[in-house]
Amino acid sequence: MSYCKPMAENLSEWFSTGQGHYALSFEQDWFDHTVNDIFGYNALQLGLPDNNFLRNSRIPLRIIGADLPRAQLRLCPDELPIACGSLDLLLLPHVLEFSERPHEILREVERVLMPEGSLIVSAFNPHSLWGLHRRLVRRRSYPWCGRFISLSKLKDWLALLGFEVVSVSYGAYVPPFNKRRPIFDFIDRLGNRCWRTGGGIYLVHAIKRVPGMRLLKPSWNATLVKQLLPVAPKLNNTQSNSDASKFSDNFDK
Repeated sequence: MSYCKPMAENLSEWFSTGQGHYALSFEQDWFDHTVNDIFGYNALQLGLPDNNFLRNSRIPLRIIGADLPRAQLRLCPDELPIACGSLDLLLLPHVLEFSERPHEILREVERVLMPEGSLIVSAFNPHSLWGLHRRLVRRRSYPWCGRFISLSKLKDWLALLGFEVVSVSYGAYVPPFNKRRPIFDFIDRLGNRCWRTGGGIYLVHAIKRVPGMRLLKPSWNATLVKQLLPVAPKLNNTQSNSDASKFSDNFDK
């Protein structure tokens, strides 16, 4: 499935470096804030079992699944062993850019999410200083060996599957230095104001929309309603007198 080393293991190691810790702190704060406002019964995080992005969720059943022995649920992201329409929330933290079959993963995500279920995707932004760094370095190391997916392309994929993007956030504007340098922290504040779409990481919150069925009712008018009302049959005088005599005879008996 992966075209470089196993995703979660190597990306988790990268998160322990200066670059990775800087990116992880931004993502963890964003996930904590976002999942706290999503309600339901079942939630799943695909990938990165060493990092619990569901820790702040109020959903009672929270599972982390990955193709690794230490995951709570071992699975393949493109063949989920989950019933259709059974999840209220699904997280994809840096799964798509490190898979050879991102389209199949998204199809599975659409299948297992219930209508109005939430999907949250985090990915590296190719149109940023981080994307530029990826073009300049050797792509055998993590995370530069991944296929960075542009936000516009991801939105097209989601739209084809019936998802509506409700929010997009950017972060990690500081260039990916090997060691974190606090002197450059002002770049985050400046980038969020002057170059919002240039963050090294973007996070997308999308909702699965299912078209509803609408009943088309005819436009009734007063004249038509009167025509459709049941009308009692008219009786002639002979029939009326006959019926009255029968009633009187029966009453006398």
